[in-house]
Amino acid sequence: MEINDFKSNDEITWCPGCGDFGILNALKKSLVNLGKEPKDILLVSGIGQAAKLPHYIKSNCFNGLHGRSLPPAIAAKIANRNLSVIVTTGDGDCYGEGGNHFIHNIRRNVDITVIVHNNQIYGLTKGQASPTTDLGYKTKVQVNGVILEPMHALEMAIALGCGFVARGYSANSEHLCWLIGEGIKHKGFSLIEVLQPCVTYNKKNTYEWYTKRIYKTEDDASYNPNDKIAALQKAAEWEERIPIGVIYRNEKDSYEDKSGLAKNIPLVDEEIENIDISEALKEFI
Repeated sequence: MEINDFKSNDEITWCPGCGDFGILNALKKSLVNLGKEPKDILLVSGIGQAAKLPHYIKSNCFNGLHGRSLPPAIAAKIANRNLSVIVTTGDGDCYGEGGNHFIHNIRRNVDITVIVHNNQIYGLTKGQASPTTDLGYKTKVQVNGVILEPMHALEMAIALGCGFVARGYSANSEHLCWLIGEGIKHKGFSLIEVLQPCVTYNKKNTYEWYTKRIYKTEDDASYNPNDKIAALQKAAEWEERIPIGVIYRNEKDSYEDKSGLAKNIPLVDEEIENIDISEALKEFI
């Protein structure tokens, strides 16, 4: 496979300079490196700028409702475990509207990969504060500055026992490509949060701001991503130093293994009998 094998004919409508371009390129490279074909991939999204990404990759695609990307992704993986199911979502779509699904599907540990484009703002709806916006940041809605504590999603995921928790940076495409590959290969729920500058509405968390603060966890030889307490401390770092890389790894049985589904024929391969449901339908008329 080559990059062009995943090229879509849809026009990209992100703002010039948007961090989403880096995520798109990294995902394509990762799929090529893994030897995946378009038919093997299902990209699922909700609503938002991040949710446009499946339109820009040639593969199977499902667009859901705002905050509802995870339920169809989970269902698709359970029905056809031969698919590589990848959710592409934003900080608002996943942590805000989709917060309940985020929490409980980490607990279920179905084998999917969730890529959260975190620009710390609602970009599609013109710049309101999102669940991850920094304290004090002023928007057109929060005119006196954000007064709510931002959601610490990576810490939450680690506390819930998520098997793979990572953070990437959209401007470091090669590193992000590797992280996405590691997430897809992980057997279970994988969370990859990507710091993605919004060049239009977020004037604080810019490329320059991130570049001064970001460092790779792999460069710290003493760091052990299997240590849950150390991972929680690492995930909590912000403002002065911001880690990217694998924050936490915890290999454990997936939902498919624990439920016994892994031993059964995938639902898509089951033979379906022709059943007359006309009488049942009359009850609803």
